[in-house]
Amino acid sequence: MATTVKVKFRASSIGTREGTIYYQVIHARVARQVRSDYKLYSWEWDADHAKVILSPDIEKKRSRYLISMKASLISDLARFKEIIAQLEDTGRPYTTDKVVELYTSLMDCRGFVTYARKLIGDLGQIGKSRTAERYATVLNSFVRFHGAYDLQFGEVNSKLMVEYETYLKENGVCPNSTSFYMRNLRAIYNRAVEESLTGQHNPFKYVYTGVDKTVKRAVPLKVIRRIRDADLTLEPTMDYARDLFMFSFYTRGMSFVDMAYLKKKDLQNGILSYRRQKTGQQLFVRWEEPMQEIADKYDTSGTPYLLPIIKDTEEDTYRQYKNASHLVNDKLKKLGDRLGLCIPLTTYVARHAWASIARSKNIPLSTISEAMGHDSEQTTRIYLASLDTSVVDKANSLILKSL
Repeated sequence: MATTVKVKFRASSIGTREGTIYYQVIHARVARQVRSDYKLYSWEWDADHAKVILSPDIEKKRSRYLISMKASLISDLARFKEIIAQLEDTGRPYTTDKVVELYTSLMDCRGFVTYARKLIGDLGQIGKSRTAERYATVLNSFVRFHGAYDLQFGEVNSKLMVEYETYLKENGVCPNSTSFYMRNLRAIYNRAVEESLTGQHNPFKYVYTGVDKTVKRAVPLKVIRRIRDADLTLEPTMDYARDLFMFSFYTRGMSFVDMAYLKKKDLQNGILSYRRQKTGQQLFVRWEEPMQEIADKYDTSGTPYLLPIIKDTEEDTYRQYKNASHLVNDKLKKLGDRLGLCIPLTTYVARHAWASIARSKNIPLSTISEAMGHDSEQTTRIYLASLDTSVVDKANSLILKSL
């Protein structure tokens, strides 16, 4: 018996809200409904002809959404038609439920947004939470630009990526952050290519995916002293943020994530040993008095951790670290504003500052590289190149004076 598939619209019970598009599949007098992710208002749907209404006076973003939905409906119906044809070709009886099952299975990864969300979930389940979080951040930005509805992989093209890049620039996103979004979207897209969900059409070929020289994020020693000596007695949360900043500086620019996971057992015989979360490299730091002062200031008796960042071993430690990182950097930014700094103050500034100050005191590059846990001196050179040009400026002045 012939199988029919019709596009239907179910209006919201609240007239001012969007309704939902669904498909009605009928075979052997048995009907099933397949809900879609597409939503639109009742006045945007022509029930008599089962199609989207495109009004000439709607805003550009909404028009783009409706045009994309219209194309998606056509594509979805074509998929239903292909599934039904394949079932008919077998010559064996089949049910409406079988049609729906095959369609649902096929559509689980039907588009870029759906695929990306599934990938993020899969990465989280296999323990790659940081990659999953990075992809989620990027996808959320892209969805804010394009809308929550799905995209066919063919719609992820160079024109769309250029529009997204323009959107980011117009919203004040710096080139390096824009590149970060593009590189991670490209990584998601390339995974889909590897899984043969789409061909490689190079949609990112016209957008920037490089890395600009980092804007100076170091501060001189006199600023470090001002941060250390600021009276924050009446502001315990900001005082806490300042203490963690200073601890990072005292420990040769230890990254916040490494600080978060330090354990009391890592401190033995006056030596703090830890492995960098980023590279796995083991580092050793001589324990100094100012480090002890900060450790003594906070009660961590209920946890194995050295610092009061991860406070509850029963809760998700990674989430606690991330929440603390956001809190600390928010408070540091406010402290930096109060001190009149020309750059945003973050925990990362402590790392940059230590490297820059060490270099200004003629400490060898190899020593700085080892102290910071860089995998090569070349990494340290790149790191220092954007920090402080005063040494180069002084050399240039000497040359010019000798003319």
